[in-house]
Amino acid sequence: MILYVNACARTDSRTDRIASKLLEKLDGDVKEVKLSEIIFPNTNEKFLKERADYIEADNYDDPYFDMAKQFAKADTIVIAAPYWDLSFPAALKQYIEHINVLGITFEYSVEGIPIGLCKAKKLYYVMTAGGAYVPEEFGFGYIKALAMNFYGIKDVELIKAIGLDIIGNDAEAIVQDCISDL
Repeated sequence: MILYVNACARTDSRTDRIASKLLEKLDGDVKEVKLSEIIFPNTNEKFLKERADYIEADNYDDPYFDMAKQFAKADTIVIAAPYWDLSFPAALKQYIEHINVLGITFEYSVEGIPIGLCKAKKLYYVMTAGGAYVPEEFGFGYIKALAMNFYGIKDVELIKAIGLDIIGNDAEAIVQDCISDL
C-alpha cells in the first residue's frame, strides 16, 4: 500500500499536481490522508496523559492510534508539502506528532537508540516553493531525519519545484520540468 500524506490545502495545489503524477508512476494501491480534512485532538495535559497511559499499557486499540498504524504498515510513503512561511504546513507537524508513537512507528534499544518499526522501504517528499531560498533543515531535512533515524526508512527522496513565484520565472514550465523528471 502506498500512503499519500497530502498536506496541500489548496484545490489547485502545484505540490499536489506533482505528487499525483508521481503516484501514477508508482505501483500499488494508494491510500490518501488529506491533512486539511483532519481535526487533530487538542494536545493538552489530559490528552497527553491518556495517550501515555495507553502506550504504557501497550494498548493501541484506541482509534487515535490508527494513523500511526497506517503509517507503520505502508510499503511506500509519499508526503506532499508546500513550503510556506519557512517550513511545511502546520498540519503536517500535527500529523507527525500523532504518528510518532512508541511501540508502533519506533521503539528504543536498551541503550536508548531509536529502532524503526515502519515497513516502508521508500519515502518521497514532494514540495514546491514560491522562492528559491529553501533550506532543507526547515522542511525536508526534518522529515528525512525522522524517517531515517526513527522510522527505519532509509531511502528518502526529495522532489522539488522551487522559484515558482519569482517574477520572470515560468511557474508552469518549472512544474512540468519537475514532472518530466519523475
